[in-house]
Formats: sequence, C-alpha cells, structure tokens
Amino acid sequence: MDVELYVYDLSKGLARQMSGQLLGIQIAAVYHTALVFGGIEYFFGAGVQTSYPGRTHHGRPMEVIPMGTTQLPLEVVLEYLESLKAIYTMEAYDLFLHNCNNFTNDFAMFLVGKGIPDHITSLPQTVLNTPFGQMLKPQLDHAMRGITQAPVPPNNVPQAVTQPQSIPNGLSSRPQISRSISLKEKKEVPGVVYKPTRLKQLDELLALAKDSCAVIFFTSATCPPCKIVYPAYDELAAEAGSKAVLIKVDLTSAYEIGARYQVRATPTFMTFIKGEKESEWSGANEAQLRGNVRLLIQMTHPPHPHTLLRLSTLQCLHKSPVTYTKIPPMEKLIAKMGIAGSDSAVGALKGFVTTRQQSSAIDAPLPNLPAVNAFINKSFQVLPPERLFPIVDLFRLALVDPRVSGYYAEDASETVFRIINTVNRLDTNCPYQLRIVTLHMACNLFTSQLFPIKLFLEPSYSTPLFQLVTSSLLDSEHPPVRIAASSLAFNMAASNYQQRVQGNADLLPEDSQVALIASLLEAMGRERESKDGMRGLLMAVGLLKYLTAKGGEVDDLCEAVGAKDIITAAKGAFPNLKELASEVEQVM
Repeated sequence: MDVELYVYDLSKGLARQMSGQLLGIQIAAVYHTALVFGGIEYFFGAGVQTSYPGRTHHGRPMEVIPMGTTQLPLEVVLEYLESLKAIYTMEAYDLFLHNCNNFTNDFAMFLVGKGIPDHITSLPQTVLNTPFGQMLKPQLDHAMRGITQAPVPPNNVPQAVTQPQSIPNGLSSRPQISRSISLKEKKEVPGVVYKPTRLKQLDELLALAKDSCAVIFFTSATCPPCKIVYPAYDELAAEAGSKAVLIKVDLTSAYEIGARYQVRATPTFMTFIKGEKESEWSGANEAQLRGNVRLLIQMTHPPHPHTLLRLSTLQCLHKSPVTYTKIPPMEKLIAKMGIAGSDSAVGALKGFVTTRQQSSAIDAPLPNLPAVNAFINKSFQVLPPERLFPIVDLFRLALVDPRVSGYYAEDASETVFRIINTVNRLDTNCPYQLRIVTLHMACNLFTSQLFPIKLFLEPSYSTPLFQLVTSSLLDSEHPPVRIAASSLAFNMAASNYQQRVQGNADLLPEDSQVALIASLLEAMGRERESKDGMRGLLMAVGLLKYLTAKGGEVDDLCEAVGAKDIITAAKGAFPNLKELASEVEQVM
C-alpha cells in the first residue's frame, strides 16, 4: 500500500501573515497532518479518527507528501493502531506537546520506517521558544480545541467493518456476523444460517456436517409462531460457529425437501449427528430449542477433560506477559558504553525512557527508531561482547512501550535477532550480563500483540529464540538467568495458550511445543535453588500442556519422561508452590 502524508494549515494562511508580528519569527503554517493509505485518512484529534481522504472538517490539504510503500498486511497495521489508541486519547491531546503530528510521526515510523518531516514536528517547540509563544500557550491550546478535536462529518466516516475486533488473547480477529444466507457454494461458513431451496443443496450441507452435527428448522411464510424463534436460531448459529451446520428450510418454496421429510407442522426441528438423524420435535419453544441445540453440540463435541478442572492459580496468571521495567541509574549505564554512549541515538533513547518514566507514554514521542537500529547494528559489529550489555539494557527499557515493540516486531525484527543470535553464537562464552539483559529484552517484546504472531509463524525468528530459552534454562551457575529464561518461556506459552482457549489454531507448531516442554521439564528436574525460577517453569509447562490433544506428541513426551514424577518432586522441593504444582499435575 502507498502511504501519503496529508499536510493542512489550521490557520488557513493567517500564520504566514501574522506570525512575524505576534511571535517575532516567521512560520509558514500551523500544521495538522494525517496519514492516508488503503483509501482511508487516519489522524489524531478527538482520539484516533478516520475519514475518507481529504473529507475531514479541515478541508483539502495544502500539501500531499509521498511517504513510501508498506508491505504490512492491513490486519497487522490495524492491530498496531489499536496500541496507539491507548496513548492518543481525546483527553491526552495537547496542541504543543501531544498532537496530531506526534501521532502521524509514530504511525509513519511503523508503516514505512521513517518519521514525518522535521520542520513539522519541531514547530511547536519553535513557537514555545519565543516569549509570546510561552505566554500564549494556554490560550492557543484552548482556542484550537474546537478545530483540532471536531468530529468528522458522519457521511465521511469509513465503515467500521475494516477494524479488527479485540479479543482477550491479545491478538485480533474479524468479528463473525450472524446472518442468514442462501447457499451459493459448498464451503461451510461458521456462524451462518443456510437457506437451501433444493434437495441437492440440502444434501450438500448435510455432507458438510458428516463429522459433526446439523439442525434443520422447517418453517413457512405463513407460520407466525416460527418467526418468534428466528432470532434465537440465528444466535445459536453464531454461538455454534464451525461446530454445527444450522439450516432453515421454507416449505412454501422448498417442495422437494418437504416431500422427502414429510413435515406436517411448522415449526419442526430435526437434528443430525455425523449424518444420522438424532431427534425431531415441533413447537415454537425457545428454551427447548436452545437446550436441544446446545446438548446436540455438546454430544458431538464433548468438552476437553481439562475444562472440567479447577485451575484457579494457573489460569489467573497468564493474562499479562512478564516484563522487566526496572530502570538502572542512567548516567552509570551510559558511562559503561564508553565512546558509544555519546551517539545521538543513545541520547534519544535515554530521553524517551526518562520522559516515559517521569511523566507517561503520552509525553514521550518516539525517538528516531531507524537511527537506533543503525546504532545497535554498528555497535554489534565493532564492540567486544563485554561492552554490549549496556546498549541492550537501554534498548530493553524502550521496548516496554508497545509502540516501540510493535515497530521491532514488524519493521526491524532483524535488529532484535542480531542481538539474540550473537548471544547464541557465543554460547557458554557469552558474558553473564549480556545474556541476562538479552533475556529481559526478549520478554519485553511481548508488550506488543504483534510479536507472538511474527515470532511463531516465521522459523527464522522462532528458532533463535528457542535456542536462547533452552540454553539459558540449563545455566547451572546463574539463578537469575534461569529465572529470566523461565519468564520468557512463560510468555511464549501464554501467547500460545491464549490462542488455544479461544478455539484458534496454536501459534506454536506441535514439534516446537514438544521441544520446549522437554527443556522445561529437564530444567524443572534440576532446579532446587530458585522459587521464582520454578514458578515460571511450572506455569509454562502447565499452559503448554493445557487442552493438548489426548495421545498427541506432547502427551507422549510427558508420559515418556515421567512429567508427573518431576512435578511431584518439584512440589516437595518448593512447598510454597504446592498449589500451583498440584494444578499442573492435574493437567498432566
């Protein structure tokens, strides 16, 4: 997709005419900017807003600047946009310190790897550097609110169907729409009520349900009671998803179907399990309909045994990733970099981290991330391993912000994996400090919802991370390394678990899960010093094992290595973790 920067003048030419008299300096415009791609204009005012290009209340742009092209899928872009919405709220808008240009700069950095022109982003500070600018700041901010935060005309707001739906696992999915459609193709569409009119169409639908179940709702245009249960039937279709095929047959037009099934009253319902008729009943009883359909689905798709377990400790611990946010004394950290600490990228990162800590993410515009990449890559080419850890530690602090971790998940992941691959290549010769801050850095990458998807779906990224985890779990000399490795393993397991419990495909391939659990169980058998390390190991194993297929490779591994015995021994060694260990035992 081509990305363009729309530049507007909020003063409509007055700034050019009067700025010299009022401020003592000449400014060309009071800039408002927006990013346009995919036929939609994105900008910050009353929160993050959208419009058809050039149709906001600001009128036509004074300039359109091509920013480049993004190859990112729209779903990934919209996912990142969701993280920006938490920072760019309506209440957080500030004409001088947190405005539309900060938003477009951050968004452009993610989309095309560069920010917007400096003369736009630096204008507020230029104005504030003048005596009148400082004096008029409150009045100007207040006066411009009606312009900067005005709503977009309703007919110019794009349809919301392109927006992803947030789900508890931290990823995104398109919302499923419950609706009735006519059968035009054989492929099953979850959450839909089908309306066949010919016998052949009905047979094709029942064939789709040969390994699951189906419901036929016989109705007619002249049946008022039938209409009472239409909404409930549509809701059941959405609830069933891909677990059942729900069909509605209007007997006033589907003569062939009526002749076969000899239905004498409407509404009549018939259910089928794996191609065989299960039951039949008549009447517009909504409670009976809901109960029978749900029972049918439960009979066809019995719940996993794990769903019947009480796992209050294990299941309440997966909701947020483990992150490392403690900030060391900045001056000492930078001093350890030597001459590299004088690089402008270091100063930009320091300012970003410090502002974010002392104020909030709202007050901390992103540093020049491409310049940060160049600095890190150059440092890893020329500096010895023992001098690299303070650079990684400073980088780790920036990754706490999901805007930064999102950027490195998509646009600059090579920088992250240069660091990880360096640690893996050094192996046992890797300095302790470099290894542990790299583990902390990897944990902080999970602050972005984009990172798990990028990580697990591309072996070139997942393989180095697995190597880092497994080698660090078995570090017998440094308990903090084992704790950090177990935290990283937990983040990986939790991301996979969150997908699984939502009924989505696992992010981790089964062979990767087997390898990770094997390493975790081996580390668990050795760990007798660190309670925190053991807690991380137990949580990671429990989340990886939860809802796995009976008789699958993970099951076979756990039985072969005696996973239950290992967990029992851990429970004895760490009495304070008895409750968590008992729950993981049940999952085994």
